[in-house]
Amino acid sequence: MRLPEITVRPELKARLGQGHPWVYRNQVRGETDLRSGAWVRVRCGSFSAVGLWDASSAIAVRLFSRDTIPDAAWIQARVQEAWQLRAAVRSTETNAYRWLYGEGDGLPGLIVDRYGDYAVLQTYAASVQTLTPLLVPALRAVDHHVRGIVQRQPAADELADNDHDPNTSARAASPALQSLWGEQPPADLVVQENGLYFRANLYAGQKTGLFLDQRQNRRIVEQWAEGCRVLNCFAYTGGFALYALRGGATSVVNCDSARHAAQEAAHNLRLNGFDPAQHPFIIEDCFKLLERFDQQGAQFDMVILDPPSFARARTSRYAAQRAYTRLNTLALRCVTPGGLLVSASCTSQVSPEMFREVLADAAAQSRQRLLILHEAGHAADHPVPAGFPEGRYLKFVVARVLPLC
Repeated sequence: MRLPEITVRPELKARLGQGHPWVYRNQVRGETDLRSGAWVRVRCGSFSAVGLWDASSAIAVRLFSRDTIPDAAWIQARVQEAWQLRAAVRSTETNAYRWLYGEGDGLPGLIVDRYGDYAVLQTYAASVQTLTPLLVPALRAVDHHVRGIVQRQPAADELADNDHDPNTSARAASPALQSLWGEQPPADLVVQENGLYFRANLYAGQKTGLFLDQRQNRRIVEQWAEGCRVLNCFAYTGGFALYALRGGATSVVNCDSARHAAQEAAHNLRLNGFDPAQHPFIIEDCFKLLERFDQQGAQFDMVILDPPSFARARTSRYAAQRAYTRLNTLALRCVTPGGLLVSASCTSQVSPEMFREVLADAAAQSRQRLLILHEAGHAADHPVPAGFPEGRYLKFVVARVLPLC
């Protein structure tokens, strides 16, 4: 079958040859009048690949195969590879994980998260909907224990973000689930993560239900939390709080601006045998809370920052950098001498180097020393192709806060 051909600028050849899966609209030569979801062949000198055309996204083509249009067997092979790759993640203590991570598993623009016996599909471009009829039987063929497969569309602001970054943790509610096969998941579905219990609200929670990318980083917090008084900012449903408490934290104060997050966090605390009354949840803007605590002289042995993305596009990265600097400066003023700052960024436009610069500037502005003890990205079920640096969006740092010498 002869496909419509898309020619792109010659300077992209090396990047595409390394496996980068995106072609932006401003990189396409000439005019193209195709519907979203049409298969095209992209040519760049001697490089050739097959991809899905998108008529409206900033990403004009998502590349899938060097040779052929993906068919049912091709899709099932990608799903099987991804399933085998998660063997180390799946266990009797963890049944919530990312089964398909778009570009990382050769299926750009598409994710599938597994919550217990249910699979939640999410696409980040109209073009990728072409694959849904092939994906559902592939999921069923690879895992015979799945009881239901549902789809959840990103909210409008998530789609705006994902024109530039399909992996950003934009925090927004999404519409109700659409059943694709089997049972609908229950509204009160409880899953396990490293032996801790969480209610996964697949109908109204952010992203597909939980923020799975921080799973391994939450485990790191547990290892450092013994004896700590913890302030957990942007707490959402209390994930970091639960790990800190299991790790021996003496108390946790949670803060998030979302009222429903407080209710979910309290529910998760009770699920794991902790009393929410002993670990207050403050519904407030975290910047304002940190300013108030700084003015009051309130300090904690560990301050955790896990904010939403601060940049919608590459042009906003410097504004995002300034926002992260201000946030971390405020947080550092609330850490006891010798205490720990745990800071994360899910803004892909802010590189790991820029994030370390943010922390260095925050330390200078708060007149303290900051020693990085641990640095990581997202969990192992979020693999990243070597030629696709945009896929590694999450930065996570644990640092010791010390006075100036």
